[in-house]
Amino acid sequence: MKKFRIPLLGAFLALSLFSASYAIVEPPKVPSALIDEGLAKTYKKSTQDTNVIEALELLKQTSGEYSRKAILGDNLTRRPIKIEFKNLSEINPAYANFDALGWKKSGKLYIYINKKHQSAPKEALAALLAHEAIHQDEFNSLNEETYAWTLEAAVWTQLSEDNLELQNISHPLVERENVIKKLFKKGNYTSAYIRKFVISNKGYQNLPERSPGFEENL
Repeated sequence: MKKFRIPLLGAFLALSLFSASYAIVEPPKVPSALIDEGLAKTYKKSTQDTNVIEALELLKQTSGEYSRKAILGDNLTRRPIKIEFKNLSEINPAYANFDALGWKKSGKLYIYINKKHQSAPKEALAALLAHEAIHQDEFNSLNEETYAWTLEAAVWTQLSEDNLELQNISHPLVERENVIKKLFKKGNYTSAYIRKFVISNKGYQNLPERSPGFEENL
């Protein structure tokens, strides 16, 4: 597995993007490995979803290990991040096509993943979670989003290059990951083209350049 240097900075808000419509073709159903009691206990405050637990375990072998630890509680709130699949339009109709949404309520962090991604490969979920766990407070910025998207791309690149069949699965979350992987590789495994992608995104046009923990450009 190729290792990438992703500088860990620090630091919430939301992420979205890729609102195009897709015909979802579920990946072949492969029986999940049984989650042993110890593993289930490790993640029980964040999730009881087997696919999500397996996705989080995959982060151990990638640049996203920081995010896995953040989800377990090593974050600004010092509390585990709760992960749920959710119809995001129930929060706000404007969020209907978001892939995932970071939320902070009563001092606790949540990652809500669009229900359409319940059938996504665990490797794609791992990459998405690596991104979302970066957002840990009420502030956001172009620097923070650039970092989060770059980390997501690095994780997907590592996992998909270990299993090249993954990138050929017809699923909207895989489509998203393949797009940012191309930008990551085009920039010679740096944030160069991902930053341009972030800056050009309409959803980020009103963001400041910097936020706490993300004062320096990547």
